[in-house]
Amino acid sequence: MLDAMPNNASIPYPGTPTTADGSAVVVWLESHVSDGACAYPITPSTNMGSGFQLAAANGQQNLWGDMLFFLEPESEHSSASACEGFALAGGRVTNFTSGQGLVLMKEVLYTISGKRLPVVFHIGARALTSHALNVHAGHDDVMAVADCGWGMLFARNAQEAQDLGLIARRAAEASHTPFMSIQDGFLTTHTIERVRLAEPELMREFVGHPRERLASLFDPAKPLQTGTVQNQDAYMKGKIAQREFTDRVPAHLTEAFAEFARLTGRRYGVVDAYRLEDAEYAIVGLGSVMETAIPAVDWMRERLGWKVGLLHVTCFRPFPADEVVTALKDCRAVSIIERMDNPLARDNPLALEVKAAFATAATRGEVARMPRFHAGVYGLGSRDTRVGDLIAVAQNMVDGGKPVFALNVRHPLALERLHDPDVRPAGAYSMRGHSVGGYGSVTTNKVIASLIEEIFGLEVQAYPKYGSDKKGLPTTYYLTAAATPIREHAELEHVDFVAIHDINAFAAADPLSGVVEGGTVFIQSRAPTDAEVWRQIPPAPRETIRSKNLTVLYLDAVRIARGLAATADLQLRMQGIVLLGVFLRAAPFVRHAGVAEEALFQGIEKALRKYFGRRGEKVIEANLSAVRQGYFDARTLDVGALADHADAKESVTADR
Repeated sequence: MLDAMPNNASIPYPGTPTTADGSAVVVWLESHVSDGACAYPITPSTNMGSGFQLAAANGQQNLWGDMLFFLEPESEHSSASACEGFALAGGRVTNFTSGQGLVLMKEVLYTISGKRLPVVFHIGARALTSHALNVHAGHDDVMAVADCGWGMLFARNAQEAQDLGLIARRAAEASHTPFMSIQDGFLTTHTIERVRLAEPELMREFVGHPRERLASLFDPAKPLQTGTVQNQDAYMKGKIAQREFTDRVPAHLTEAFAEFARLTGRRYGVVDAYRLEDAEYAIVGLGSVMETAIPAVDWMRERLGWKVGLLHVTCFRPFPADEVVTALKDCRAVSIIERMDNPLARDNPLALEVKAAFATAATRGEVARMPRFHAGVYGLGSRDTRVGDLIAVAQNMVDGGKPVFALNVRHPLALERLHDPDVRPAGAYSMRGHSVGGYGSVTTNKVIASLIEEIFGLEVQAYPKYGSDKKGLPTTYYLTAAATPIREHAELEHVDFVAIHDINAFAAADPLSGVVEGGTVFIQSRAPTDAEVWRQIPPAPRETIRSKNLTVLYLDAVRIARGLAATADLQLRMQGIVLLGVFLRAAPFVRHAGVAEEALFQGIEKALRKYFGRRGEKVIEANLSAVRQGYFDARTLDVGALADHADAKESVTADR
């Protein structure tokens, strides 16, 4: 497993620690190294496109002093064509897309690779609309274009989204082959994590000046004909001749990985193995789920004694067949899990590639026996995939179970989840919030994550869960802080702090599910007294509060927001900021760090400026006041007294 946070002082470019999501790191990267972007961004790639467009609109220059260029034509197809023209003229160009947008480009993707144009497109991988619309994570969009002649690298987290984007750029330009740098939609594009931003000096050295790396095919001094008609005698010659370029891609990619490791200390390869040295069983996959699988493997080895390992296929194109076979050949069974489903094919794409790699190796006599293969489907449209689901994958192999399976659905193919362990790092502190779209809670979650990293130097992971239509509908968000990296990309069940922004959350579900013994609950309430707040809580959650000895804080954040915000929309959003103060009052790492209140609020102001600074001092002051009131004014329910009073009242009523 790569160390994303190197500490070796001899490393030239260890990176600058900060917090960012997968979209933000792509913007950071491309706004420094590219000449421009031609894009028609589609959810969940929109934040990449809007971030780059904002940089261009603000007059930002790239590392070589050239003004950034941004073009948004009328469709994704046109944006790909614009990138083609940009690259033909010798420009270093990028694009940001997802889902149907990527598939709409497919015709142009073939011509870009056929003309050997070394562009890099950033993909927020998304489920394709089939029986229904879904804007969340899926790999069917990227697999739909896997035959277009592009290199394809898959990131597991925000750090890798940045680093692989840089590596893709270097390999693309060295091999004259376009690349896609792929991350999971929402699960990576919108997840805030602690990252090390690439230094401008690193980017300048690693990818080089565009004019020194790229050639203009529209140079009138060196005329060249491109895109010609080729009949029967010519077309195949040109197609097969392209292998001179594509055969070089693995070597150039290997060189890019090695040079990146030398400069940063962060090591990547075409595959990344974890605990496979003695493994009898292996799970193979792409993207963020393979980071969730790391603590799952550790738990299974420690608690169940199963020798399980992982193989993340970082590079899907060109497919690293030899490396895959070498990593897996000693396993008794292998499960390939995929975030897509094509039941009319013999297998889904990754399973087909793995099996083909072994078949080829067997015909060469390079493997003595074949592992038993299992193939599974998971996480379509961002359906939650937990550590317990990955334990079920291993259980299925140990038992010699289903050859084809699905995770976390009710279906004959489904594997039963028998375990749901808490695999957070030791000392981790997690929050789950139940809110409504438009309340500002998701932004607050990002601010909290940024502040925790800046003031306390902790690892963070913060992400939202919401539907296609966000405003006015229920929203759940999650945050974890810990001293070591947080690997699990799943909805949090084991939490220490639950924030309930809307009392209706009690009617829709059980918002206290999974809260730990002695945890904290915050309730947004307009009730003026403890007794009235207690009456708003239904009987079952009351019993949870009592049995788990939970601390209950409450405050009228709406009233605070109304006193600070000028418009109704801002009032809605600012009530989420009040939570920041409440959370910091409850979080144990604040007390353990011994940070003085003055220093704490200086850090809070810095984080608020990061998100709201361009809106002016009045906005900063209003948000800081909201945080202060949340920190100092939240009231604590005397649960013991209230429970005793309620029990006595119920006893009197029963006697009557």
